[in-house]
Amino acid sequence: MKNKTEKNRIDIHDIFACPIYVTKRDSNLDSTEEEKEIGKIVKEGMTKNSGNSSSNNSYIFNGKLKNIKQYCEQHLKIYVEHVINPKEDLDFYITQSWLNVTKPGECHHVHHHPNSIISGVFYISTEKNDCIGFEEPNIRKHGQIMLPAKENNTWNSINCFFPANNNELILFPSWLLHQVPPNKKATTDRISISFNTFVRGTIGSELNKTELIFK
Repeated sequence: MKNKTEKNRIDIHDIFACPIYVTKRDSNLDSTEEEKEIGKIVKEGMTKNSGNSSSNNSYIFNGKLKNIKQYCEQHLKIYVEHVINPKEDLDFYITQSWLNVTKPGECHHVHHHPNSIISGVFYISTEKNDCIGFEEPNIRKHGQIMLPAKENNTWNSINCFFPANNNELILFPSWLLHQVPPNKKATTDRISISFNTFVRGTIGSELNKTELIFK
């Protein structure tokens, strides 16, 4: 925010930004191959979670949905290059991947993804008003003193919601708390793919006693 009407200009800067990467695949879901593979994943079994269901197969990209996996890997590479911008030559790769089914009125509790660096969600089937919500990382500190705001802005908001659209991919830091609020107007199942990532290579410094080698 800049106020140029006063004698002394006022600047308010955003620092330590948290990246939410959003992109959309040009091609629609393959009605023959990809839909069949999604059906097979569901038939393999689903586990009921707190509010929704996820596939028993936690490695669905290992042998299924090859084109969607390649799309996610392509944008994972871009995210790493532009957001993390690592000094060393590192190989970021998808570890676990699973299917989510959220029925009308269901939700997904607030959570984060341990043992992962970047997490992602690719939307297969959504409806109007479907979204994903992220919580401000310092929400507990902000909650120590409650100061209700007239209007939400970048600095006083404790959560932020992004729309969920078909064929859209969202990447975010795995430590970031997120949730799926219930869509009470939905009439069909919301289907998405979630995945985690890790890294191969050497991070840290041998000299500084921080070196870690991942193979």
